[in-house]
Amino acid sequence: MEIHSNALRAAKKIKLIILDVDGVLTDGGIYIGEKGELYKPFNCRDGLGITLAHRLGLKTAIITGRQSKQVAYRARELNISEVFQGNSDKREAYNELKKHTGFRDEEIAYIGDDLIDLPIMLQVGLPMAVADAVPTVRMHSLVISDCTGGHGAVRDLLEFIFKAQGTWEDMVASFLVPVKLEENAGLMQ
Repeated sequence: MEIHSNALRAAKKIKLIILDVDGVLTDGGIYIGEKGELYKPFNCRDGLGITLAHRLGLKTAIITGRQSKQVAYRARELNISEVFQGNSDKREAYNELKKHTGFRDEEIAYIGDDLIDLPIMLQVGLPMAVADAVPTVRMHSLVISDCTGGHGAVRDLLEFIFKAQGTWEDMVASFLVPVKLEENAGLMQ
């Protein structure tokens, strides 16, 4: 992971993480079926990372330039209630999100990969990029994942925030506690 100066200090203030979709939550490919149906491959590790962020009290949102049913479905699955689709200029959605949540720029992280993401990345407190982001986006990011979009980059970057905020070790420890058999009795039917 590439971490620039001030990234750790910025990560400690984060309360909201905004995600791009194509090239960040997915690999950026557009998969079209025989009848024109659209497919988007999402990564399960990214999904668990988002779930863990919610467990830690962090908020998440999506701002994407494209419109798709698949994004709405995945957002519902992950309990991401703030979803803005079809925004070729993402600044309007970003300003609406700030008004709705009350968060300030320095309390917001944004994970992007392409030029369409730059206007928001230049405003937020913690601009972050996937490994295969375009060079200009990488240049304006404080943290760059070693993972490419759709291949665990979101999880990687979220873990950086968790560690910066001192919540990672307790999170891992919560998965190391064995579950007693009697606690699972109702599940074993």
